[in-house]
Amino acid sequence: MSATAHYLATDTYRLAPGDRCLIHAGAGGVGLLLTQIAKLRGAEVFTTVGSVEKAQLSMAAGADHTVVYTETGFREAIESIAGPKALDVVYDGVGAATFMDSIELIRPRGLMATFGNASGPVPPLSPLLLSQKGSLFLTRPTLAHYIATRDELLARCADLFTWIGQGDLEVHIGAEYPLASAADAHRALEGRKTTGKVLIRP
Repeated sequence: MSATAHYLATDTYRLAPGDRCLIHAGAGGVGLLLTQIAKLRGAEVFTTVGSVEKAQLSMAAGADHTVVYTETGFREAIESIAGPKALDVVYDGVGAATFMDSIELIRPRGLMATFGNASGPVPPLSPLLLSQKGSLFLTRPTLAHYIATRDELLARCADLFTWIGQGDLEVHIGAEYPLASAADAHRALEGRKTTGKVLIRP
């Protein structure tokens, strides 16, 4: 998860000061780390979460604006703060439930990075949609392609361990399960009942 958050913020879309990003599942394992890295890079961060408790976690990680999607539509909430089509990039590990509203929030020539399918896969779409919504870029990144060489892997790890050592990046452990209960861990993840990283111990 740490390496995923790193490549999303530093390569998939290279966040820079003043950029605006949306991170779905902001209290999840990737979401909390990605929020912190985005703030290190000077971005304004919007997140979505499923509860008030998760909103508090997300804000503690540095999110500038957090939307509890069970209480209000995230698209409307973000537009009320930032205006229409105001985001440079959306990082979406949720999938089907968030994809179309996310597309509507991205500025012309912005990027949609869909890296997970917690709510199910995004239905097939025509490339014409990306043209109609502002010549958008769409990518489905995978960690293996961002650590394809040893040099890439070592560089990412060096950044992450440096940030952790300096206290700039906190890895939140939300739950631990014994190996015999791995199925329970997966059910909790699928049911969006977890926060931070989930560990399975032998």
